[in-house]
Parts: sequence; C-alpha cells; structure tokens
Amino acid sequence: MWGALGGWLVAYVPILKGKAGEFLALGHASKEVQAQLRPVMEIVPDFELRDLLETFCEHAMEHVPSGMVLTVDCGALPFVRVLEGDAGGPVLRVGESLMQRGVAMRPVFRPTDPVQELTEVSGVAAAHHEGACLRFSTALDFSHEVPDDSQMRDLLRMVRLPPEEIDLLVDAGPVRSASAGQTLAERTVDVLDGLSRWPWRHICVAAGAFPVNLRGFPRGVATAVAREDASLWRKVVERWCGPQPDFGDFGVTYPRMLPKSRGTPDPNMRYTAGMEWQVYVYPRLRPGNDDFFVLSEDLVNSPHWPPTGESTSWGDARLAECAQRRRSKGGGGTEWRAWATSHHLAVVTDQLTSTRCP
Repeated sequence: MWGALGGWLVAYVPILKGKAGEFLALGHASKEVQAQLRPVMEIVPDFELRDLLETFCEHAMEHVPSGMVLTVDCGALPFVRVLEGDAGGPVLRVGESLMQRGVAMRPVFRPTDPVQELTEVSGVAAAHHEGACLRFSTALDFSHEVPDDSQMRDLLRMVRLPPEEIDLLVDAGPVRSASAGQTLAERTVDVLDGLSRWPWRHICVAAGAFPVNLRGFPRGVATAVAREDASLWRKVVERWCGPQPDFGDFGVTYPRMLPKSRGTPDPNMRYTAGMEWQVYVYPRLRPGNDDFFVLSEDLVNSPHWPPTGESTSWGDARLAECAQRRRSKGGGGTEWRAWATSHHLAVVTDQLTSTRCP
C-alpha cells in the first residue's frame, strides 16, 4: 500500500490494554484505519473476573474486525493453570479459545521467556499460521540484552519459526521527558543495529508517553501533554540507517500495567491533537456524569476540535452527541476511554498516511 507522499505506508502498531473500552474502539474503526493497523492487545491481570481469559476472548470475538490478525501479549500473566483442571498456560488457553471463535492470533514472546512459554508460543503459531511477535525492551527501567547469533538461533528454534515469520517490536517503554526520549532513542538505534541482521517480517519501534494517571491535572480546562513517544520514533528514524520502522505507541494509556483503579473517575477526555494530547478533566458538579456534557461542549468549541469534526472517528461522533445533548447519559470510564482511543487511532493513522510520521 502506497502513501500519499510516495513510498510504502508506515503501519501503526497500537499496543492497547485488552479491556472493553479498547476493544470497542478497535471494533468501530473505519475500514481505512483498520487497513493500516497491526494491533497488539495486552491481557490485563484482573483476578476479580471469574475467567479473565474467556472475557478477553469474548471481547475479541465481538469486536475484532473480520480478517484482522490480533497480536496478543500474555506477558503480564503468571504462567499457571488459569482454572482448576485446565492444561497449559495463558498463551495456549487464549490461542485455543480464539481459534474456536474464528479470531486469528499472533502470540507475543520475549527473549527472556522460559522454555515452557516458548513452547506454547510455538504451538499457537503453528495452529493459527500467523507467525509471532518478538517483543524486545530498550526501556530505562528494564531492557533486554541483545542475543548473539547462537542465542538467537536457539530462540528461533524454540518457537519453531524463521525470522521472516516474526514481527520485531522494539519497545522503549515510558518516555517521561524529552531528555529521556533522547537517551531511549540512542539505545533503540543500538538495538536495531544489533538485531537488524535478521530478516524480520516487520520492524516496529514503540514507546509510551501518557502520564501514569490524571491526578494533579487542573480541573475544568485542557492541559497539553507532549507526545514524546512520537518524538522518540522520529529521533530513531533520523538516526537509524535501516528501513523506516513502523510506529507503535500505547494509545492514550500509560505503558506499564497498573493496579486496578478504585472508585469512579472524574469526567475526562484524553484528546490527541498533533504532537500533543489535550487532557480534559472536569470536576463533579452535576448528577451522574452530566459534567461530561459540559466537557464535550467545551472540547467541540475549542481550537482542538478537528476540521473534520464528528466524521473524524466513531469516538468523535459520540463526543459531538454529548456536546449537543443528543445522548441521555454522558457515558462513564469505559466509554470515555473507548472514544479517546477511537479518536487517537484515526488521528495517528491519518498522520502516517499523509506525512509518514506520527
């Protein structure tokens, strides 16, 4: 697929938390957005759910667009039997369940995974025929050592796949400042130099810059947060002599897994606009979540509302409905995350199509 400026399009690899809001956004993406996505879904530990993995697979069956391959990361889950009497760990359980539901899966693995997990990755990849994804960390808080040729051959042998059937995802983790982004970009280029001798199917550079949470944000106004993850990707592209990698980020969420939040969030919207997020957090002054109607009206009347308006994405159409009071309720945390993610997916894919930069 060719881009507007010539040359192959840069694919977008959003690394999303595998929860209801993110699945809603993915399922409502336009055909044009879907065509450019190679989504990674991380299963989020939540042991209050009776069967976490079945809930994830139900969401996938309901919302993953037909024909889309879902890259699934079970790395945050312990490698144990998920339910009494079940054989195998999370990768195998999810692979079998998605197969029964007709959803194509590409499992994620890491160079530090134990043999039993790599064996499950091999089995799932063989069953789904979509290869796998090698996730390699260059993050400041945790990084992988670049394997030498012998170690890499051993890793490939354990997953029983050639590099031509593996997507390389180089994950720089949280980017907390422009200076940290500079350091991470240099580390990432070094890793790409070390790994690029292998003929990977795709290469993606990903990072995340959204804050840990919305505590401390002023209420009732928009606060700009720099998309340092996009800036890091640009720095890598400027420095690396290899082919331009695909772009990955963590949507509108913090890159790491966080403890399950308690209580009801204040009305909020994480709205992507160019190289920033405009973060709206409003105080609770009205019954229910009616303050979100005020937030939406302020957003729609702000300079951050795009010229394409509610046609920008499914999420933008919902925001316009709230601004015009065409909805009886202002939604809640799941809906707000879904609408924000929907807008983000549309904006990033449009920027990649038109400029080949995020």
